[in-house]
Amino acid sequence: MITASIDQLRDIHLPPPPGIWPPAPGWWALLATTIVIAVWLARRHRRGRPLRAALRELDAVARTCAQTHDAVELARGIGAVLRRYARRRFPDAPTAGLSGAAWLAFLDAHGGQGEFVSGAGAVLDALPYRPATATPALSDGETRALLALARRWLRTNAP
Repeated sequence: MITASIDQLRDIHLPPPPGIWPPAPGWWALLATTIVIAVWLARRHRRGRPLRAALRELDAVARTCAQTHDAVELARGIGAVLRRYARRRFPDAPTAGLSGAAWLAFLDAHGGQGEFVSGAGAVLDALPYRPATATPALSDGETRALLALARRWLRTNAP
């Protein structure tokens, strides 16, 4: 009788192979981490867009000045780039109405470290308003110092 009962047994049934869905908890954690990192990178990239645009404009002003050697145009261009970026970065500050020493004091108060009032940036006070023919050209060192100061101010005020 034992032989007859063993012959009547069927083979072992294996469970079906695991499906693709739903994934294991580790895959959910990996997906959530990837989404968080992607959102963070997108926000960081979007937040830095105005700074990159301002630095590109400053580079364009520098290239133009290198070709023309026009100190007045350099000062006007740098002033315009700084003013545009300041209006975007500090929307509550009255940057549009500032001029002369008040404008330079604003730049110093927001990361200029005194370089705009009494350093390389002091030429931004009167130089843009002089006729190009009456203005002596800036030396290469003064031009580099002014451009470096503007770049440093832009990077200091990055969001």
